[in-house]
This record gives sequence, structure tokens and C-alpha cells, in this order.
Amino acid sequence: MRKIKEATVANVFYSGDVEDLQLHIESFKQNSKNLYTYRTRAVIVPHAGLTYSGRLAYEGISQIDKNVKNIFIFAPSHRVGFDGIAISSYDAWRTPLGITDVNQQICSELFNNFGAKINDDAMLNEHSIEVELPIIQSLFSDVRIIPVLIGKENPEVIRDIIAAYYGNPDNAFVISSDLSHYLTNETAKETDKITAQMIESGNISGFRYEQACGAIAIAGLVNFANNNNFSMIRIDMANSAEVSDDPSRVVGYGTWFLYEGNKNDFIAKYHPAFVIDICKLIIKSEFDEKPLSIIYPQVFDEFGACFVTIEKNGQLRGCIGSMVAYRPLITDLVEHAKDAAFKDMRFSPVTEDELPELKFAVSILTEPERVVFETEEQMMNNIVPYDDGIIIRDGDYQAVYLPSVWEEISDKREFMRSLKVKAGLAPDYFSNTFEVYKFHTIYIKEQ
Repeated sequence: MRKIKEATVANVFYSGDVEDLQLHIESFKQNSKNLYTYRTRAVIVPHAGLTYSGRLAYEGISQIDKNVKNIFIFAPSHRVGFDGIAISSYDAWRTPLGITDVNQQICSELFNNFGAKINDDAMLNEHSIEVELPIIQSLFSDVRIIPVLIGKENPEVIRDIIAAYYGNPDNAFVISSDLSHYLTNETAKETDKITAQMIESGNISGFRYEQACGAIAIAGLVNFANNNNFSMIRIDMANSAEVSDDPSRVVGYGTWFLYEGNKNDFIAKYHPAFVIDICKLIIKSEFDEKPLSIIYPQVFDEFGACFVTIEKNGQLRGCIGSMVAYRPLITDLVEHAKDAAFKDMRFSPVTEDELPELKFAVSILTEPERVVFETEEQMMNNIVPYDDGIIIRDGDYQAVYLPSVWEEISDKREFMRSLKVKAGLAPDYFSNTFEVYKFHTIYIKEQ
């Protein structure tokens, strides 16, 4: 006889009425702010009551490839303390929308290979897995789940489980976690911004439970992404004050998906038209003197550095940018579009009559990597023409060339001599304090 886990948080975290629950989930689809079409196999989603965080959970889970057959759900245990990770002996879980089978073969493998223990008591009244099920059931007609509750455990265990099963395209992974808990609205937003930056940069050193109740599983997924040169792309962030209208004690929510590549490649592949269009719109708005309301994919809220280049009749008309990411990419993009048009000291400000003749290009930079060398010859050997952008620095002297400059100066030594002159140094300058950094760019150009 099959052992089925009955719903225990229906009518608490989500409606127990089938029709009401279906309508609620349909409202998430209708009100979705998601601007992505990428299909992933790993997401981070919230697990509060569906009234509060259901839209964000739907937007994350709906990004999962519809061809998957198994969905791991990694979630924190809120009510029962234990060491390690827990699985259940249930053959299936029930919600008002139906029954979803558990892949007990994979559960057995977790028991044998990763130290998982059967703990039905911990599963019994836990919401962090069950609240994701109605959304999964609404989106997948033929899928099995692997529910995993996490107690005191090392994130590397979660990383290793994901690594062991990710190679099979039948498998997907849901990381169930809310963000900050019971802070004021203002403090929660600042705290969650820090959390988002850690997830998106891959730098999760010091990531704490206070930032996210599912911190262990989040760290495990981010570690997996780092090991494979993958990226976490933000879908959206919010908190409970948006529904409760109570800013005094809120819970934060965020949802991200795993992209098999780096963030800049993702932007260039899926949003090149937006990058160019926003530059043109923001400059036009300066002449219209009307506020511009921008709707944009949330990946542009991730920190990024860019250069905006403006050309007129094939000639440079302005170019300004950032060498290091220190603010959201959308802000960097907007501000540098305006600066390139109106504040590049080499040119007079762009006029409204010129707008039809202007062409735009944007270079989005990777994080600069310091070049280690003792001699100038060693420095030169570490530079790859046409691939590397170069930053040089010595005291107050600093200059940068984008990789596109190689098209004009193809000789490596002439390239460096010209860059030194740009910085205000002698062309043959070299010292023990001379610093060189290289970076790569994604180049998006108006056709």
C-alpha cells in the first residue's frame, strides 16, 4: 500500500479549496513581471504563504525546463532540529491539486551516498517544501519530486548532490528559501540587497542564516555555479510589506535562476536591443524634459560596469564608462549614456538635431584581474591582443583601453605605449609600483 503524505499547511499557507487555489496560481501567471524566456534547471524561490510570495515562487519555478522528470526540493527545517539532511519514506505527497510521486530510487541514493536520514517527523508539519508543490503541480503534469529537508549541514553536501545529478537533463533543483526576517521595511531592503549581491557575484563568504533561512542550500547552489562558471540571474525581489502594508516587521523574498554561462553573455544574448534602446531613450528624454519610466529585466539590477560609446558618421562622438562594478548595471548604463552624450570633455554636448545620426555601442566589463609580473617583458607576455582590455595604474595616474582599441592599435607594445601616454606617463614608463589589470567585455553595437 502506498504511503501518501497529506497536506498539512493547506488553508494556512495556501487555499485548501481546489478552485480558489487554481485561480490564485493563475493570477500569478497573469500578474507576472518576469521578462525572461530562458529555460533553467535550478532556481531559488521563496516559501512564504502564497498570498505573500507566490508570484515570485511561480516566476522562478515557471523558468524550469518543462521536459524534466525529477525535481529536487531543498528546504530548511523550521520546526524540528537535526544534523545533516532528511528525506521521507512517503511514496507521494498530496495537495488539493492532486498527488505527486516521490522518486524513492533517488532518495535511496541520497541515503546511501550522501548521509541522508529518513525523518518523517521533520517533514510532517513543515511548510517550506509543501508550499512549492501546488505551483509545481500546476506547471508539470508528469514529474516526481525528491523532498530534502536541511538541518545542520555543510553547503558542500548540497553542492555535491547537485553536481552528481545535474549531468542528467531529467533533473531540476528548487532551492526553497525566504530572505531576511522581521526587520523594518527599510532595513530589510538593504539587507536583502547585500544578500542579492553575494548570490549574484558568487562571493558567499560569510553568508549567514540571518540573511536567508535556506542559506545552506543557497550556498550549495552558488558553489556549484562557481565551480562550473555558471551564473545566478535575478528574476525579482520583494517583501511582505507589499501585501500586508505593514512596514514594521517584514519578510524578504527573492527568486533567481541558474544560467549556464556568465551574466554578461546572458545580457548580450537575450537583451542586446534593450541595452541600445535605453541609451537612445535616456538621451532623447533629456531633450523632452519628461521623466522616463523604465521597465527592465531584473538582471540589470545586478552590479555591473560598462562603457557607452557614441559615434556620428563613423567618428567617435563620446565615450565614458566605469572600470569596476560598484552599482546596479541599469544605473551605470543610464548615467554613462548621459555622460557620453553631454559630459565627455573632448566633445561639445550632443544636440537634439544630431540624434538621428548617432550610433551607440556598449561594452560590459568583467571584473578586472590583476596581472602579476616583475619585468615589463613578463607583463607583455600576459596580455592577449584583441581579447584583453587593459587598465594601468601608478599612484594618481590611471588609464583604460577597451578591447575594441586593438582594432586601431594591433601591436602589443604600441598599444601599451599609447595607453601610458593616455594616463599622462611617458611611453616607456615602468616602475616597481606600476599596476596592470586586464578584463574582458561583451560588446553590443547598434546595427
